[in-house]
Amino acid sequence: MAHLTAIDRLHPALIATIVFVIAAANLIAHYAHGRAIFLVIPTTALLLGAAALISGLKWKDLGVTLPQLRAGLPWAAAVVAVVVIVIAVAVAIPPLREFFLDERFRSARTALFAALVVIPFQTVIPEELLFRGVLQGALMRTWSAPVALIVGAVLFGLWHITSSMNLAGGNRGLRDIVGGGSAGQIAGVVLAVVATTVAGFVFGWLRYKTDSLLTPIALHWAINATGALGAAVAWRL
Repeated sequence: MAHLTAIDRLHPALIATIVFVIAAANLIAHYAHGRAIFLVIPTTALLLGAAALISGLKWKDLGVTLPQLRAGLPWAAAVVAVVVIVIAVAVAIPPLREFFLDERFRSARTALFAALVVIPFQTVIPEELLFRGVLQGALMRTWSAPVALIVGAVLFGLWHITSSMNLAGGNRGLRDIVGGGSAGQIAGVVLAVVATTVAGFVFGWLRYKTDSLLTPIALHWAINATGALGAAVAWRL
């Protein structure tokens, strides 16, 4: 077996630390109140990113060097265009429109603010920096690409347990399928974890394929933001 370098020996501990910090931030954000709700995840992403760089990861491992970001631009534009088209078609079809009836986005103003401010800066950029930047960067330096992508995807799915506990209750279309009460809540969480695990694998693959963090950021934002805007439109049709 080849000898591990000093930086390689650090990676198992670094990965464990990253996972612990991400899990702790998730729980803190879930139970926080006031402004802390909006600050916990972005602050954690910045601090963990800085700590990872100090611990031995490089900017290139995070996918955020200027050449990497430039390389991701064409892919970013393409995935955003595809998502916008898919969401627009889905909202236009009555049976599918039901799944966009999210109570949080009844107001067009709320949906627009979420799409342009809350979603990119509180959710998408911090989560992508955490999962496809820091975590995937560390995993790729330690394990093979398939293992790194699968582990990252599963952890990303589990990350969404807390945020999906009221998913069925707030979405009419989903509630009609899984029902209400505790059983509906559990079913909603399971569906959310499965869906976000698959999404996490796609995000991770795009990060690996394009060597740029910009591409998964663009896809993640497009899905969430156009979903919010699509909900506002759906409520008015």
